[in-house]
Amino acid sequence: MQKIYLLSGFLLLLGCKDNSQKTIENAEIISDISTTSLNEIKYAEGFKIEQHLGYKTITLTNAWPGAEETFTYALVEKGTDLTNPEDFNAVVQVPVKSIVVTSTTHIPSLEMLDVHTSLVGFPNTQYISSETTRKRIDNNEVIELGRNEDINTELLIDLSPDVVITFAVEGGNKTITTIQKTGIPVMYNSDWTETSPLGKAEWIKFFGALFNKETTANQLFEDIETAYFEARDLAKTAKKSPTVLSGAMYKDVWYLPQGNSWAAQFIEDANASYLWKDSQGTGSLSLHLEAVLEKGQQAEFWIGPGQFTSLQQMKDTHTVYEQFDAYASGEVYSFTTKKGATGGVLYYELAPNRPDLVLKDMIKILHPHLLPDYKLHFFSVLE
Repeated sequence: MQKIYLLSGFLLLLGCKDNSQKTIENAEIISDISTTSLNEIKYAEGFKIEQHLGYKTITLTNAWPGAEETFTYALVEKGTDLTNPEDFNAVVQVPVKSIVVTSTTHIPSLEMLDVHTSLVGFPNTQYISSETTRKRIDNNEVIELGRNEDINTELLIDLSPDVVITFAVEGGNKTITTIQKTGIPVMYNSDWTETSPLGKAEWIKFFGALFNKETTANQLFEDIETAYFEARDLAKTAKKSPTVLSGAMYKDVWYLPQGNSWAAQFIEDANASYLWKDSQGTGSLSLHLEAVLEKGQQAEFWIGPGQFTSLQQMKDTHTVYEQFDAYASGEVYSFTTKKGATGGVLYYELAPNRPDLVLKDMIKILHPHLLPDYKLHFFSVLE
């Protein structure tokens, strides 16, 4: 996922049920205004939620970059008899009571919705930074399941979760078929493919739907949205827009965010001038050192210098870094120094869910006078 940076959600369901068995003969969407409002997706482009009689659907249109297949999942209320389960990629009874997720970006959503005790398993638990979930791991309440690409299915069957939430970076995840054969529903979550800060954060609504917590998810997201726009408006009051360099070299290639990327959007919203803001694309640019040195040598700030954790480490890797003004002035900031107890990077886990905090960090770095009492949450200056 580090490459994705050079390269994650909040909801509550409007129940439509009674105590008798229901048979759904029509997939007619309920048009109630309040239901429509609960399921509204404002910024995320990769999924949508629709309410039906006795169940709701989540449809993913971009499960991974370039995905041509659309995935549709039915979230069924207890007492509802779904007559066409074969039409869905997975059928899950809600509210979910036990869950396995596979990306650290899923953890904050569970905690913010106060359903984190439903988490029973996770692959690569060492990457989880959250103190709350780490305590549950230490107490054997969250079981280590191996790797996302090769989940220990024997352990998974023993856990028998209501659903497994996974992701795929390039095409289908080969573990999916194996898990599905056990009868455990599997759903993709592609929060990481979103390119706007608020689009990533809105995936809390994905989890809200699973736990019938749409109202809670909407309120949490609205609070984040409000805080983000307030921070952006504050940044606009700065009289100067400092120049910003990003990225670092890997072998002989310098990777940095493209102009339409998530990282570049934060810099723009913080009222700074990202030197490659005019480049097209949402991923990363691959440039020769000479091109970066020519354009970025005099940049005032350097934000996100790869995986480096100190200026000395940068110098030891390549002395050319010393030629950049931001390095010489000590204005190099990284998110890789703030980690959980077992080495997981906090930024990778929480930042997609809390873009308001990322933006405030940027403002504190670029316009410190605007937030005099604010302490950096994700970033720190490299010593």
